[in-house]
Amino acid sequence: MTPTRYAVATAVAAALGLAGCTAPEASPIERGSASTTPAAAPLAPARTGTPELRVSVVAAGLSHVWDLGFLPDGRVLLTERAGRIALLSSTQPGATVTPVTADLSDVYVRGEGGLMGMVVHPDFAQTRRFTTCQTHMKAGTPTDVRLVTWQLSADGTAASRVADPLVGGMPINPSGRHSGCRPTLTADGALLVGTGDTARGAIAQDLASLGGKVLRIDLDTGGPAPGNPYADAQNPAQRLIWSYGHRNVQGVAVTPDTGKAYSAEHGPTTDDEVNLLGAGANYGWDPSQGGTVGGYDESVPMTDLQRFPDAVPAAWSSGNPVEAVSGAAFLSGRQWGDLDGVLAVGALRGEKLLLMQLGPGGAVANVTIPAPLDGAFGRLRAVRVAPDGALFVSTSNGTDDRVLRIDPV
Repeated sequence: MTPTRYAVATAVAAALGLAGCTAPEASPIERGSASTTPAAAPLAPARTGTPELRVSVVAAGLSHVWDLGFLPDGRVLLTERAGRIALLSSTQPGATVTPVTADLSDVYVRGEGGLMGMVVHPDFAQTRRFTTCQTHMKAGTPTDVRLVTWQLSADGTAASRVADPLVGGMPINPSGRHSGCRPTLTADGALLVGTGDTARGAIAQDLASLGGKVLRIDLDTGGPAPGNPYADAQNPAQRLIWSYGHRNVQGVAVTPDTGKAYSAEHGPTTDDEVNLLGAGANYGWDPSQGGTVGGYDESVPMTDLQRFPDAVPAAWSSGNPVEAVSGAAFLSGRQWGDLDGVLAVGALRGEKLLLMQLGPGGAVANVTIPAPLDGAFGRLRAVRVAPDGALFVSTSNGTDDRVLRIDPV
């Protein structure tokens, strides 16, 4: 991997093209309430004050860029699923990419597993620490999905392990299927981690398992963050759980104003979901049908309100076909105009960016698709907001993948 291979200074500018028509706002959801899961929110036309978007290619020539983390000096760490960490020289087009030397020989790379999500620690300026989520193997045999904390060298060329694992024991499927794994920090410094159910029927409802959950973790200790709903549970794994009944969480985003957290997760053949997360809440995925069937019965509803009347309905559901939603982040800042506070969600299968406006109760009221990010770059994976408010999106096509910067103009 050489820096010149990745140096790109391509910019694409286009207006925000939106299709469809407005419709009444979806019914608000309340944590733990039972109601009908809302249908996909309607596409809506642009509103007065909606900015045009400029999409710039910051770097290219990558492979399955899974996540991005912004450093205080303006550089950007990134992870590639095949087990590579790299460092972008800036957040601007034409950034060079330098490989970061790190021992990633124990990363189990198969299917949906490998080197996945990442967060840069809030105190990085002092500690130079960041944490990754990765599928782990021992002697070539897959063992678990785990969080590993690293320290970046002063010159940015190497990283060494500080906590291995920070958290271990998240289940793994040898095929790599439904590995999760997206970490995101909350305003109070807790680490939220969305995990996958590893395509096993009973895991999402099993409070003794870390699969099919959103975890809430103390970033320094790997223990439960203060205020967790099961902090006093006898089982140590259960103490880390914030919510359960999830299928395969690919994105976690926190609203900058209220601190509420949302997950984006894959449905089976229908109903990708965006969920408003609540402490101890069940989101109703149960392919085991209460343990009455073996295997992995994906014909069950994504949110099974008949089996779990208190399950939380989705804030948004894709219906059919699914988009294979991935990373998610909230746009924030006056420069975004009417898009300020909108939830941006990437789509792998759908190859688009979904911009979701929330209603007063927290449900998604409508969805818009910016034309510059509708099929133009292929599968979209990471969705993160930089310190300057710009939106960053990565592609996950396998060859010549890119890091994109999106600015309002």
